[in-house]
Amino acid sequence: MIKILFVCHGNICRSTMAQSVMAHLIKQQGKTDQFVIESAATSTEEIGNPPHHGTVNKLRQMQIPVIPHRAVQMKKNDYDNYDFLIGMDDANIRNMIRICGNRCEKIHKLLEFTGSSASVADPWFTGDFDKTYEDVTAGCTALYEFLKTKYSNL
Repeated sequence: MIKILFVCHGNICRSTMAQSVMAHLIKQQGKTDQFVIESAATSTEEIGNPPHHGTVNKLRQMQIPVIPHRAVQMKKNDYDNYDFLIGMDDANIRNMIRICGNRCEKIHKLLEFTGSSASVADPWFTGDFDKTYEDVTAGCTALYEFLKTKYSNL
């Protein structure tokens, strides 16, 4: 099993969108039995809340099933429980490394898989869920392509 944890600040916008997009992509490839895909927050602000209505609306518009989810906070032992911990921006990455006790080998920024150092657009501030979806889709697609080169069974 390949275990991926997507992480953003509150776990209601970007990381939940990435979780649903990646799960959908993997299902389309017929590989759901080979993955565990989850998401979490670096903060406690939204714990227990469902995905943001903008995320839900965008995923529905794109005909991507929204994974039932309530925001949770990333924990130190997530570093041991997941193969890849994927943050959305530099602040997420810094907080993830801090949470994990300064371990960082498994921590990546999503758009690095596209060859970019850019951050996934944060719709909490911009309200632009279309741009976030573009970034998340590009990142998840590139991540899957990376995983296919790393794991021969994909």
